[in-house]
Amino acid sequence: MVSGRVTSRWILVTMVLVFSTADVGGATAEKGVTYDGRSLIIDGQRKLLFSGSIHYPRSTPEMWPSLIKKTKEGGIDVIQTYVFWNLHEPKLGQYDFSGRNDLVKFIKEIRSQGLYVCLRIGPFVEAEWNYGGLPFWLRDVPGMVYRTDNEPFKFHMQRFTSKIVDLMKSEGLYASQGGPIILSQTENEYGNVEASFHEKGASYVKWAAQMAVGLQTGVPWIMCKQPDAPDPVINTCNGMRCGETFPGPNSSNKPKMWTEDWTSFYQAYGAKPYIRSAEDIAFHAALFIAKNGSYINYYMYHGGTNFGRTSSSYFITGYYDQAPLDEYGLLRQPKYGHLKELHAAIKSSANPLLHGKQTVLSLGPMQQAYVFEDENSGCVAFLVNNDAAKVSQIQFRNNAYSLLPKSIGILQDCKTLIYQTAKVNVAKNMRVTTPVQLFNAPEKWEVFRETIPTFSDTSLKTNALLEHTNLTKDKSDYLWYTLRFESSSPCENPSLYIESLGHVVHVFVNNALAGSGHGSRNITVVKLQVPVSLIDGQNNISILSGMVGLPDSGAYMEKKSYGLTKAQISCGGTNAIDLSGSQWGYLVGFLGDKGRLQQRGNLESMKWSTNGAGLIKNQPLAWYKTMFDEPKGDGPVGLNMASMGKGEVWVNGESIGRYWVSFLTPSGHPSQSIYHIPRAFLKPSGNLLVVFEEEGGDPLGISLNTISVIGSNQAQSQLS
Repeated sequence: MVSGRVTSRWILVTMVLVFSTADVGGATAEKGVTYDGRSLIIDGQRKLLFSGSIHYPRSTPEMWPSLIKKTKEGGIDVIQTYVFWNLHEPKLGQYDFSGRNDLVKFIKEIRSQGLYVCLRIGPFVEAEWNYGGLPFWLRDVPGMVYRTDNEPFKFHMQRFTSKIVDLMKSEGLYASQGGPIILSQTENEYGNVEASFHEKGASYVKWAAQMAVGLQTGVPWIMCKQPDAPDPVINTCNGMRCGETFPGPNSSNKPKMWTEDWTSFYQAYGAKPYIRSAEDIAFHAALFIAKNGSYINYYMYHGGTNFGRTSSSYFITGYYDQAPLDEYGLLRQPKYGHLKELHAAIKSSANPLLHGKQTVLSLGPMQQAYVFEDENSGCVAFLVNNDAAKVSQIQFRNNAYSLLPKSIGILQDCKTLIYQTAKVNVAKNMRVTTPVQLFNAPEKWEVFRETIPTFSDTSLKTNALLEHTNLTKDKSDYLWYTLRFESSSPCENPSLYIESLGHVVHVFVNNALAGSGHGSRNITVVKLQVPVSLIDGQNNISILSGMVGLPDSGAYMEKKSYGLTKAQISCGGTNAIDLSGSQWGYLVGFLGDKGRLQQRGNLESMKWSTNGAGLIKNQPLAWYKTMFDEPKGDGPVGLNMASMGKGEVWVNGESIGRYWVSFLTPSGHPSQSIYHIPRAFLKPSGNLLVVFEEEGGDPLGISLNTISVIGSNQAQSQLS
């Protein structure tokens, strides 16, 4: 009887071998990338590849070498990234490839560490990224309809795609030039919306494929979630269980590829977080390989941070924090280690997997064996137990194996059990936040309060409720709707009712906050009725509409509307007066935005108050600033914002993202309390912290923290 115990000694030996499998620069008989029905073929050799998504703008250039190194050490061969159009072309014809946007530097760092690249140009990317990566100026192009057989969109899509391809070629970064880029992607999950565009959807898919292939990169192109991807473009799978859900490529000449194996899931403000176990990821990855898969990309391998205003509607600032490398780039165990062992186990049998004949055997009502074997390459078997309730005793080739519930065992040489997906040998670790500085001294804070604009403060006036983003152009989250209301007759118990397609509304009457409301990922219309205090004569009504990112998906995004759609005043629940057709005045953003108060050089443009604790707390629409020194060491740093409400934070002029700690999950906790400050944003002393607080909070409760991880045993001893 062959033992069901995983041979750990073998795994340690094999790890030494697998880290160099993606050595791009080695001498080969053939250069370039092709494919057949089994796998990608790189430099003339079939390849079994594990990939990990890391998005360059969601970290800093200073973090890239460490992130890539840890990814490679996890048994990853390829780093996959989107290209973010709205970062690189914020204005038509004006490009930015500096700092976190330095795509070439990112790819060259990957190359220097011997890994490949999958470049997902899109240029629509979704990715829980603001507007799906599309630049907002695109919406104002005459005749524009996104992502369909529309000439204005196709013109700009081809222009930007060509810009990126030409940039890569000029740097010699495609594999056909000896570089690391082995794949490119056009479009993104278009199959989700194609039917909405009817016949123009299908013609757009054909055009996008022809356009991409015509750029002659010398490497294959892919389309994810696109069953009708035209030849030679490869259609790929996205999801959590592609081994079960993906019918395979649309041609027997194309390899079976999984471009997004979700290692957790995105998190929206107020929503319950989704945690995916290491065992579940490993099971479905192994199953995909067993069913002839040859490329798996983990989305995300490192999620990072949505700095500034880059997150899409309602998504938190931390991105895929539950990935194998967390938001800060720290190892998340056991996920990282368990997958590392899986990669080693599978790569030890790469030859039979890539060259052997597959046989599928039934071993029981919920058990199967997937066997790959030939005379020259050897043999490997994947024993699958789909029974989630009990251990399965399996007989295979005259040997007995014990498989844990919902588990896949990998048999090297079709005999030795070297890995079980449900058996985790890696100890769990725990992330620890350690406060190193409290900001609890009132005299150290200064505050600037925004004034509430009235109708007379506005220059744009019209007898209609205008759409929010048509005015803000996504340069600010905020738009003021103001009007004058004349109260000449007695009105008992007056109330104001509004409806908004924006994300947040705050109602001010005669400079006093009357009420607030917000939507969520599932509630798209904000309905708010608040009692108001009216005076005889003229009343100033100012309604602040706020967005928490633009959408990242869906058909006809250019037609979506936001902001106020209805406003009325009623007296005692009757005699409603419709205000929608009244004369409204509009103002984009705040004085602090226009004065760029987050920048050190602009601090003196506004008058700051130093009035101490009595006036510093619970002030809506307030800017706060203070100074701090960099914590010792070189580990990650985070700002605990749990005492605040909703707003945005800057450190030395760099936005570390939006915060919204007042929007609680169903369990009553903030969706995110700690906000990442990359070390690259800091200097040894005299760091400027600026906070814009929208709702009202207590800045005296903010703290600076260092972030680290400890083992489970150490964590238990600390708790006891």
